[in-house]
Amino acid sequence: MRSIWKGAISFGLVTIPVKLYSATEQKDVTFHQVHREDGGRIKYKRVCLIDGEEVPYSDIAKGYELATGEMVVLTDEDFADLPLTTSRRIDVLQFTPADQIDPIYFAKSYYLEPDGQGAKPYVLLRDALERSGQVAVVKVALRQRESLAALRVRDGVFVLETMLWPDEIREADFGFLEEDVDVRPQELKMAESLIETMVADFDPTEYKDAYREALQEVIEAKVAGKEVVAPEAPAEAGPAVDLMAALRASVEAAKRERQGAPAAKSPGRAAKAAASGSAARKAASDGADEEEKAPKKRKTRRSA
Repeated sequence: MRSIWKGAISFGLVTIPVKLYSATEQKDVTFHQVHREDGGRIKYKRVCLIDGEEVPYSDIAKGYELATGEMVVLTDEDFADLPLTTSRRIDVLQFTPADQIDPIYFAKSYYLEPDGQGAKPYVLLRDALERSGQVAVVKVALRQRESLAALRVRDGVFVLETMLWPDEIREADFGFLEEDVDVRPQELKMAESLIETMVADFDPTEYKDAYREALQEVIEAKVAGKEVVAPEAPAEAGPAVDLMAALRASVEAAKRERQGAPAAKSPGRAAKAAASGSAARKAASDGADEEEKAPKKRKTRRSA
């Protein structure tokens, strides 16, 4: 990892020089836009809409459009003159319990490494913060933008979690919140039972990005010149006819999976009731699905 920022944690009269690193990276298959006929890369030009001329990057500035349609042009000098009180500093504002910060505020995670002679005060603040069970609420300026952030400890290292401002969080204004939805006590109890049967310790290594892996296999097959067949999408289950029956069937299935027992040969009446609605819809749509999938397979084989 390479540091992307250098500064200091400002904690009272204590200053701890640190380096900042991105703590996360997104694993994804990246693509370029190309010409379908010959695979040539697509190039975009920066063209001014007024004179139609191509504009070099050095002549591009930032513009703020007014309601009248007029444009206010801001240059690098304008931004350089703006005061950022936390420039090159991570100012500790307060300490607070972690559960008081809604995770919706978190934006991006960074690691902090002590720089130069900062190892001792870094470890001192780290240990004190970890023993207190609190997180530090701080203010920091990164890439010309001032943000709130939470400073916490993970595996012996400070993690800086930049946060959104309160006015950047949207309100969940949905119509169903005003509706009087009737939930029966039996349904609620069955839903709670389903939750209990699926409780487990979270281990992120048990999960994987199946889509990315499948996409990588398709690319590797293309490279190797193999025949490529589009995989069939799994059938989507229709809405349950009886909510209680669906919940009961889900609880039974979760218990069998937890115990490692094979599925019963003859499902109970609850499972049959839950499945009866989707079975009729699936039978009616199978013909149309097969007609759509078959030509796609043949077309993919010809293009491989």
